[in-house]
Amino acid sequence: MQLDQRVFAWRGSYKAPQNSTGSLVGLRLGVKDLFHIAGLPTGAGNPDWLASHSVPEQSSPVVAELLSAGANLIGKTQTDELAYSLNGLNIHYGAPVNPKTPERLPGGSSSGSAAAVAAGEIDIGLGTDTGGSIRVPASYNGLFGIRTTHGLISCEHMVPLAPLFDTVGWLTQSADLLLKVGEVLLPKTTSVWAQTKCLKIGVLAPEVNQTYLWDEGCDAWLTQQNFLQKTKRLSVDEIWFARASQCFRILQGRDIWRTHGDWITQHKPTFAPDIHARFEWASQLTAEQQSAAEAERLKLQQEIAYWFEGVDLLLLPTTPGPAPLLGASAEWMDDYRSQLMGLTAAAGLAGLPQIHLPVLQENDAPFGISLLGPKGFDLDLLHIAARLNYAASLNYIESAETAAVKL
Repeated sequence: MQLDQRVFAWRGSYKAPQNSTGSLVGLRLGVKDLFHIAGLPTGAGNPDWLASHSVPEQSSPVVAELLSAGANLIGKTQTDELAYSLNGLNIHYGAPVNPKTPERLPGGSSSGSAAAVAAGEIDIGLGTDTGGSIRVPASYNGLFGIRTTHGLISCEHMVPLAPLFDTVGWLTQSADLLLKVGEVLLPKTTSVWAQTKCLKIGVLAPEVNQTYLWDEGCDAWLTQQNFLQKTKRLSVDEIWFARASQCFRILQGRDIWRTHGDWITQHKPTFAPDIHARFEWASQLTAEQQSAAEAERLKLQQEIAYWFEGVDLLLLPTTPGPAPLLGASAEWMDDYRSQLMGLTAAAGLAGLPQIHLPVLQENDAPFGISLLGPKGFDLDLLHIAARLNYAASLNYIESAETAAVKL
């Protein structure tokens, strides 16, 4: 067995039924170390979890489907502790290096899967997305990534974080491969958009630090897409994103403590200081806070539904920009996390599918734009992503306004 703890939690040969005719034959697969694989331990990014849980006897149905389609399992990829982070740092095993910008965060919690795909060590990085754990590392590592509609793909035989929001997702270096994996894992549906000559697009323009993140670089990319018609622009202020972030965090925190509180109380595991603080905060949330957040979620869902009126799908920035530099202060990262989760919360609160497109960069550091679609339209979004024009790699033009927004 070969072990590379910065990217892989486990790496070696795994005996699985071979399929010589499946659509994924010859493609290398890495599986986030939350998914159970029969006969292999699941560590969930924490040694105390690994030591207190038995080796699974059953595999995740998602992993089984990928192996049945011919994918070759290369290893289990590293994750942030119990997936409760978006940074990609792990005090126990080290941080996977971001292959595109080594001086920046790799992004989490599907950090190992993202780094391995970006480095060319695997073709398909299987992961999960609760609050952005596919979308954020996809943005930071210059990859395509999908967070699927909540409940559309099974989360059985997988370590949960917050079942209320947990989804399965995957990362690839091409939109075509992202679609190919979706054709294996997603319910077979008739695509209503795949051959549509023109789709109506709503552009979501988030405001951060009094500046809109959707700017001329985003518009320049959109003008190259001849079948996407910009129908409306929605300016969404910081107050909305602060509401969404706080609502999501409270509901997620309550669900996390319901899921893991007993184990944490019993085993007293060692966590990184920021993750320990998050679990401690989650343990103190009240039923009254949850009730208020549930009412707020209904309001936010109604507002998100309004965004889709008169359009087929939405475009929005995935993250505020490129990955933060390594070594940022804890205070700075706390503020950044709140703003980042404001961007990622809409899909989580409404249970929607979202695909990251790696089409922008700043100072040679990648980031990009997302497609956000209605529930269950995952395959349609994947077909659209595969139709888009990626021939010209755009350089993000940093204006004075953009520089003022840099987080």
